[in-house]
Amino acid sequence: MSPSQIIVLATPVFFLLIALELAIGFKRQRNTYRLADAVSSISLGMLSQTSAVFTRLLRIGIYTALFEHVALWRNDAFWTSLPGWLLALVFYDFCYYWLHRMGHESAVLWAAHAVHHQSQDYNLSTALRQTSSGALLGWIFYVPMALAGVPPLVFGVVALIDLLYQFWVHTEQVGRLGWFDRWFCSPSNHRVHHAVNDAYLDKNYGGILILWDRLFGTFKDEDDQEKCVYGTRGLLNSWDPLWANAQVYAGLAHDSWHARSWLDKLKVWINPPGWRPADVAERFPKPAFSMAQMALYHPPMSRAVQWFALVQFVLLLGGVAAFLWQADTAPLAHNAVWFAVLLTVQWSLGAVMQGRLRMLMALMLQSAALATATSALGFTQWHWLFKPLTMAIAIILAAASAYSTSARGAPGAKTPWVLLIAALGGSLAGDVFLMFHGFFIPGLVSFLVAHLFYVALSKSGQAWFPHRGALVATLGIGAAMYAFLWAGGLPPALRAPVAAYVLVIALMAAQAIGRATVLRDAASLCVAIGAGFFMLSDSLLATNRFVTPLPMAQVWVLATYYAAQALIVAGMLRGTARAEPGSATPLTPQTDLARSPSGA
Repeated sequence: MSPSQIIVLATPVFFLLIALELAIGFKRQRNTYRLADAVSSISLGMLSQTSAVFTRLLRIGIYTALFEHVALWRNDAFWTSLPGWLLALVFYDFCYYWLHRMGHESAVLWAAHAVHHQSQDYNLSTALRQTSSGALLGWIFYVPMALAGVPPLVFGVVALIDLLYQFWVHTEQVGRLGWFDRWFCSPSNHRVHHAVNDAYLDKNYGGILILWDRLFGTFKDEDDQEKCVYGTRGLLNSWDPLWANAQVYAGLAHDSWHARSWLDKLKVWINPPGWRPADVAERFPKPAFSMAQMALYHPPMSRAVQWFALVQFVLLLGGVAAFLWQADTAPLAHNAVWFAVLLTVQWSLGAVMQGRLRMLMALMLQSAALATATSALGFTQWHWLFKPLTMAIAIILAAASAYSTSARGAPGAKTPWVLLIAALGGSLAGDVFLMFHGFFIPGLVSFLVAHLFYVALSKSGQAWFPHRGALVATLGIGAAMYAFLWAGGLPPALRAPVAAYVLVIALMAAQAIGRATVLRDAASLCVAIGAGFFMLSDSLLATNRFVTPLPMAQVWVLATYYAAQALIVAGMLRGTARAEPGSATPLTPQTDLARSPSGA
């Protein structure tokens, strides 16, 4: 049984204990859970496990190679005996102590480990909140075990035991445990570790044994007079799983890039977290940490969003379990495709809970990811469901926005939404035609009509092709692509229709880019980028069909196609596109998509 399958089998136990902790918390009137935080933490745990499918070779592969070639002592019989297993577990816990400690004392290691500390709540869901990048450097700390000849199987088992042990210590519902607290990592000891209070900072690193902290001077007892405050000193303030993993890395990269000294560029990564070169700190000052100003991140969620999050979470959990159960035997490409689908669901769910994305927009993105995956992996019947469903959701979203705009009585403001709905309808028709053999021309015509509506949408309130450079560039790219297709064997019967299609999509991109150069806002830029993705998607489709088959062609064609559609819809939802000439009223759909992760 693979490590991934063991995690799947352990998951019901995790959730049973979470339910028990939740029930005890309500009974004691000391509930420590918030829905969005718990979903975010468990989602990050899922991401850690799904990404581990791709990094396991790095962790186990390097360890196995070292064991096979540089082990100083080989005695598998000893290590697989009871004393050997116990010694290996203690050995692993000792190495883990130093990895954990350096994860707080070196910035680049903290960048990975910080994910586990970002929650401002402390409960069993926090235990599941794990990094997705820890394997990149974490393996270094276990090299001594390979040198000592601990077999890879023994190493993998004791690593899993050490990890699973640490689950139960993430709770506020278990108090002091007397003598146990003096020897082992316990809830009391580990609460101290997660606290940002000055007295508690960077203490109690032990995984199973707290003995290491007592030996090396990093132990701190929990003080009943000072309540633990949880989180990190650089608050995440986001439910985005990607940003959670990237936040600290991004800050280090920023400071390293702007440091004038080459030595400082390196020290940014190696020195303790929070260290900054003097010149960088002067140019980019940050406020000093203050416990008094450490606000709880808790964006409001409507009842509908709460139910949406719960349903999505359950479905996501099932998807992750299915992925992990077969991941170790599935082809790498298949794993990569399903991983991308799960990541899309996780990101969009976080964005909805944060108020950055509408529920319908999230469903559109998720359906698009499933349409892409089912096409690429040959699940034809499921593809026939998700491909039209994606555009149908987009049409419903646009229609709801049009109705909202009309209800507010903004003169002329409804017209762009009507044009968008017509463009999406043409795209839906094109999608359906292309699903059937022999309907390429009707599909091409449908997309041609859709792009004409997109041209009209970008033209709304603007001059024709206001940026001549963009017009020349897109027409040049279109002409080059058409010449490439002609030389590659474009059938004579399709030369005229394809030429018309290339011309229209080049004009669409030129009009969208020109609008963006005039308005200079995020909404029009979003639409312009979407138009660019349309050109890329159609180029990939034509190359694959008429010139040469592309590897995993459906992934690249459909991913770029749906990116184009989503970006254009998102641009409209930003609420900054202007109404038709004669109306000074901007479109202001009721959406929070434009808000930044900080809620600004």
